[in-house]
Formats: sequence, structure tokens, C-alpha cells
Amino acid sequence: MKFIRLAACIGVMTVAGCTLFRSTPPAPPPVVKALPPPVPQLPTPSATHREEVDPSSDLVGYVQKTVIGKEDTLPDIARRFDVGYEEILTANPGVDPWLPGVGREVVVPTQFILPAAAHEGVVVNVAAMRIFYYPPHKKGEPQIVFTHPIGIGKVGWKTPEGSTKIVSRQKDPVWMVPKSVREEHAEDGEKLPAQVPAGPDNPLGQYMFRLGWPSYLIHGTNKPYGVGMRSSHGCMRLYPEDIAVFFDLIPIGTKVTVVNQPYLFGWRDGTLYLQAYTVMEDDSRDWNKNHKRLLANLLNPKLQKKISGHDNEIDWQRVGDLAHTPRAVPVPITGGQGGVDDVISNSLLVENTLPTGSNWDGQTGLLVDEKTFKELLGGRADAPAATPTQAAVQ
Repeated sequence: MKFIRLAACIGVMTVAGCTLFRSTPPAPPPVVKALPPPVPQLPTPSATHREEVDPSSDLVGYVQKTVIGKEDTLPDIARRFDVGYEEILTANPGVDPWLPGVGREVVVPTQFILPAAAHEGVVVNVAAMRIFYYPPHKKGEPQIVFTHPIGIGKVGWKTPEGSTKIVSRQKDPVWMVPKSVREEHAEDGEKLPAQVPAGPDNPLGQYMFRLGWPSYLIHGTNKPYGVGMRSSHGCMRLYPEDIAVFFDLIPIGTKVTVVNQPYLFGWRDGTLYLQAYTVMEDDSRDWNKNHKRLLANLLNPKLQKKISGHDNEIDWQRVGDLAHTPRAVPVPITGGQGGVDDVISNSLLVENTLPTGSNWDGQTGLLVDEKTFKELLGGRADAPAATPTQAAVQ
């Protein structure tokens, strides 16, 4: 009996032993979480200030979009992409320039219809607040155009229109402050000296071209946030980095033509385009009553003749809409193509970074915040001023 019990115990122990030493089943494979889709890499923008002119086209550059970053304002984007303050506001109606909203897509208006003027020397379109320079070129070589935003004369101190030439140029100029300018500043409680030496406080910046019009200049600025605005006493201001390049590029004696063309027409690939800017408030032409006739007057003779055979093809309703609500980008007005929304929708979305080939280094002379902006302009940039007794340099 004892033997049987012992055998039973040994059997139980044997079974137990087999259970204890049985191999552990393999662990189930880890659950692999799906990775989020990669963020698409946006193309790096390229500078659009230097373009080759296609003889069969009146347009240069291309419309772009970019995404607002954490610290960006619209003036920041404008400086980065070499466009002016009013240009970028016009292209983005309803967007707060100082709080545009992180992650918002904004339009960068870097496509241009060339003004209706000879492709020779310097051409300024005050309505667009933009300067174009066509350097001399030999027969058979492509025509090049350089274009940059400018600040122009505020109300009461209009930048003159017509033709003149560059008569001299100077680095590190001294500003001889006209009496009329000193009197205007005195009315605001600010006393200006009779002259301001070269340096960071000089409104002329580091480079200056003197024109055949007495007391009018093309120059740089110590206030780059005023570029693309009516902020001067009649002179034409460029971003410091742009005037520096022009200083070495444009020779003395170059012809200068200043026009006032708020509506620009141009052909490309058999389609007629319109680029509309805001009519300046002191433009004496009555655009409301004589819209179609005045638009026709903005065309050069060659373009007038070409359009005359296509009048029935022009979407005049779209022309009127663009004239009343300018967007600063070229929009097709023939061929049954989409309007401004389609132009913007189909434009190139680029990385919000300094374009390759830019004149600016992205660091020098950074722009200011809204409070400082308003304080430095002193509220005078858009306010009517007394008619000057003489042309004023600044």
C-alpha cells in the first residue's frame, strides 16, 4: 500500500515537473502604430526682382502664396519677398497686417504687367508704387528688367510724372532739409536741423540718385517700413538692399519715365490680362464716369490696336469688378478663363523663407511692430499736408 502511494506521489511529481519545465509560448508581435503622413516639402522661393522679358509677353514673374509663421506680420512677408506694404495689403483684403494669423496662406503679388512705356532706362509707375529698370542690351540679346517696390510722395507732396534723367549719384549723402519740410515738421512739434549728416538717422539712406527735376531724388531710406507707401515728400524710396544694387547698376544719364497707371493691360499666350491697383486719392481723372475711355488711354498704341479687334471677347464685367476691387495680381479678361480666385488658387505655394537670389540678407534692418510703425510715421504718411512752396527732397 505504501508502495502504491509512493508511486502515485512520484507520478504526480513527474507530471508537475513536466509542467514546470515546459517552454514558454512566444510573445505576440508588438503593435506597430501607423506613422503620420510626411509633411510635404514646399519649394524654396526664388527672387523675382530680375526677369528676362519675353518679346511675346507683357508679363514677368509669377504669383506666389506662402504660410504665415509664428512671428510674421504682412510687412515682414513683404520685405522678405521684395514687395511693398500696399501691394501685399491689396493682394490680401481683410487680413490684419499685424496679426495675420499663424498658418494662414497669404498671396505674394510677385507677377507684374509691365507699364505701358518704352522698355528703356528707368520706368516708375506711381500707382503701383513700383520701379522698373531696363538695362541696355545688344541686338539679339534678351531684354532684362529689374523691378522693386518704392515709397512715393504723400498727398500734398505728389511725386511728379513725366520724363527726366539721372544727373548724378552719391554714396552716404547729406540731407539738406528744405525749409518747407522743416515748417511741416514744426507744425507737428518736431524741429528739424537745416541738414542731416550721413548715417543711420539720414532719411536718404546710404545711396542717392539726383534727377533732372530739381530737388527730386531716387534714394534709399532709414525707414524701410515706408517702402510701398505714400510716405515721402515726393522722392522715390527703395529698400536699402535694392538701392545698393541699383547704385552700381544704373549709370548717370539714364532716362527716367514716371507714369500713373493704376490699371495695366498685357498679353500672354493669346490671353489679355488686367492688373489693377488702387487709384490714388489725388488722381484728378474721373474713373467712375469715364471708366472705359480712361482704361483705353492707359494702353500703348500697339496694344490699343491689338485690343480693338478683341473688344467683344473682353469680359468687361470682370474688368469693372477688378477696377473696383483691385488685387494687385494679373487676371485674365479674355478667353473665358477663371477670375482672380482661380489665379490665386493655382498660384505656387512656397516655403516662407528668404528667396534664393534675394538682395536682402534677411537680418539687416528688420521691420518694426505696429506701435513703433505708427509712432515713427507720426500719422503723417496718409494724412493730407499743406501744398509745398517748393519741391522737397526726402
